[in-house]
Amino acid sequence: MYGNDQIGDCTIAGVGHMIQCWTAAGKHSEITIAEADVIKAYEAIGGYDPADPTTDDGAVELDVLRYWRTHGIGGHKIGAYMSVAPASTALITDAIYLFGGIYIGLELPVSAQTQTVWDVPPGGLRGAGKPGSWGGHCVIVTDYDSRGLTCVTWGATKRLTWAFLRAYCSEAYAILSQDFLIAGMAPNGFEIAALQRDLVML
Repeated sequence: MYGNDQIGDCTIAGVGHMIQCWTAAGKHSEITIAEADVIKAYEAIGGYDPADPTTDDGAVELDVLRYWRTHGIGGHKIGAYMSVAPASTALITDAIYLFGGIYIGLELPVSAQTQTVWDVPPGGLRGAGKPGSWGGHCVIVTDYDSRGLTCVTWGATKRLTWAFLRAYCSEAYAILSQDFLIAGMAPNGFEIAALQRDLVML
């Protein structure tokens, strides 16, 4: 959970979840960074002060990515990142496959609070289905198939439909990390040089 059930540190919790998934796939030995490291990064990036609840305002994903790349979080740095168009199924699936997942921002609707699988409600993008009516949220997406995708949020996996992603995803990023590599090669067989070229093309 990385504290995200108590504070709005989802953008940093997503970092922790991404490191878990990368290391489980790439190094074949899952690494879980400490919750204290997540909170420390939230303080540095978002200005959060545990003694002052009014400072619990979340953090901007791009700010998190810049900090992660330059300072590291929990002893882990990333090499590069690039925005991916949420509306492009091809780019989203390519990014998940090539880079071991994507880091995204969702404008969650109130309707998502009671859904087992996140989907656009029958009433569409109004009322309880209005984007952002519940609030902004960061998750990582680690898998996909023809029916939808799997994300990690609040310490658990969650299914969402392609329609939900297109309707509510406001930003998505592909990230190149050594945590996903073994001797410069990803589990899918791509060498780091090829991954770097693919990142530029996304």
